[in-house]
Amino acid sequence: MTQARRHQHEPSDAASSTTGGVAVNGEFRVPLPDGATLHALSQGQGRPLLLVSGLAGSTAFWDDNAATLARSFQVLRFDQRGIGSSDRGSAPCTIDQLAKDCLAVLDAAGVERATVLGHSTGGCIGLSLARQAPDRFDGLIVSGSWLKQNRYMTALFETRLAILDQHPRAYAASAALMTYPPTWLEAHWSVYETAVATAPDTPEAKQIVRERIGALRAFDASRWAGEIAAPTLILGARDDMIVPAFLQEELAAAMPGARKTLLDTGGHYFPISRPDAFTANVAEWIGAL
Repeated sequence: MTQARRHQHEPSDAASSTTGGVAVNGEFRVPLPDGATLHALSQGQGRPLLLVSGLAGSTAFWDDNAATLARSFQVLRFDQRGIGSSDRGSAPCTIDQLAKDCLAVLDAAGVERATVLGHSTGGCIGLSLARQAPDRFDGLIVSGSWLKQNRYMTALFETRLAILDQHPRAYAASAALMTYPPTWLEAHWSVYETAVATAPDTPEAKQIVRERIGALRAFDASRWAGEIAAPTLILGARDDMIVPAFLQEELAAAMPGARKTLLDTGGHYFPISRPDAFTANVAEWIGAL
């Protein structure tokens, strides 16, 4: 789930539409009680849409999608704690804590209710947030995510941790090779090169990755996912090697009111490799709420 570092968009000139609190536009900072400060962005106007990235935790994951979605929505996104321009703070790194951080972003943006779109680990964060603060939701989109750990993911992340400890550049290289369809990656090889060049090769960066993998491995929504009342869309790709499509099937079975859409191709990073299909599904579903 390592991704290429991309250029951030310049702040939009349009005023943001919010309910409650103070409207923000462009870049803003979100101070947290444990001493962390999150770097966040607001783009566009319309119904609020909070984007929550996966293991890598960066706003940059959403660059292309955010530019498209901001034509119709007020798009919020942020570097998660310890990632990019955001401080780590002292709070434990758990899915529930990362969900609380999302609430702080909404509060700082003056947004009372939003649709929350989380990809991969971000989907787990979205599920936790929907459980903690159901009154803040217009809708929930769970993209390339899962209900609970299983043998496949346990083996995958144990292997990735072993590679991280011994060879961080190989960790980043293998992640890029697994997250994109081979034909797409061959045609966008700079993505692979950037991923390797920005590998987590310092002790501090390795620790951030370890604790975030620990958080996703500890996540288990099997006892309560079916109680989530927010309208829910589950998105996935049939050729995903990180979070295989059978895990979206399992999640959909646990949330019988949810709508499920699986793309035939796209790999784990289908929001990047299939941006038109991804944003079209998102915009159509939100528009029907």
